[in-house]
Amino acid sequence: MSLAQLAAPQQDYAYAFLDEFAKRELRRRLLKAIALPGYQVPYASRELPIARGWGTGGLQVTLSLTGPESVIKVIDQGADDSVNAANLRRFISRMTGARTTTDTLEASLIQSRHRIPEERLGEAQILVLQVPDPEPLRRVQPNISEARIMHADADYGLMWLTLYEQMVAFGRFVQGASYPSLVHHRYVMSPSPIPRWDTPKLHQAAHLTLLSAGREKRLYAVPPYTDVFPLEFTDVPFQVENQSDWQCSQTGARHKFMNELPQPDGSSAYQLSDTGYAEKLAARQRGASVTLGPTYFDDEGNFYHAGYLKT
Repeated sequence: MSLAQLAAPQQDYAYAFLDEFAKRELRRRLLKAIALPGYQVPYASRELPIARGWGTGGLQVTLSLTGPESVIKVIDQGADDSVNAANLRRFISRMTGARTTTDTLEASLIQSRHRIPEERLGEAQILVLQVPDPEPLRRVQPNISEARIMHADADYGLMWLTLYEQMVAFGRFVQGASYPSLVHHRYVMSPSPIPRWDTPKLHQAAHLTLLSAGREKRLYAVPPYTDVFPLEFTDVPFQVENQSDWQCSQTGARHKFMNELPQPDGSSAYQLSDTGYAEKLAARQRGASVTLGPTYFDDEGNFYHAGYLKT
């Protein structure tokens, strides 16, 4: 028997790029995060061939969960074709052999930066959100050690004070993205820089949501069918962005989250932020046979979740 026969075949990278110990650790941390909804679990964030701050946290979670049979969708602020989304999607596919898609309904695992798709996700799907800053208390308590104590004591008085000061100064809540939310009636979390439009989609959602910050080395989770309530006062309810008068210039859709595009004449045009959903709408208008899933907001602007209608 020769030495070549005894040696293992050359392998430039481990499956899914990360070594087996790293993937095993991430899965264990994810199980703890699922068991404690909203609790920030520390983990040993690995080096990746992308810079920290460009999705390393979400990418590590995705790589630890992806298998050959997975179907991956990667979006960046709703777009499937942005440079960041395209590069991450290509890297995941190359390292795992998993199939990729731009259709939300086909994907088994969706990695997203700053958006939740318009079509409702199901029980067999996992949403991974990239998080630049996982600490919702940072604005009111920059000392992280003190912030950890506040989380342990469920002491969120300063958060309520900040909301009250916004009401006094501006007459409304002015925080847009990353609106602080109470998970499972216990921990306040940052839902990543998703717009307020997407925050209610986490409440009693059928899918598992995993949030990871590679630079801060923290991850946390929202299990399926878990209560997630944006912080609000009884007499001043939480409200999403008002886009009731906006209409997509490409598809004619309304009551979906859109990007505002300034025009040379000073006016504005609007386009659906979710490019995958926009492609399906455009294909249906051309007469193609496509499957459109139910959306969180219907054509009248009503929001559905947990089997009941909320206007």
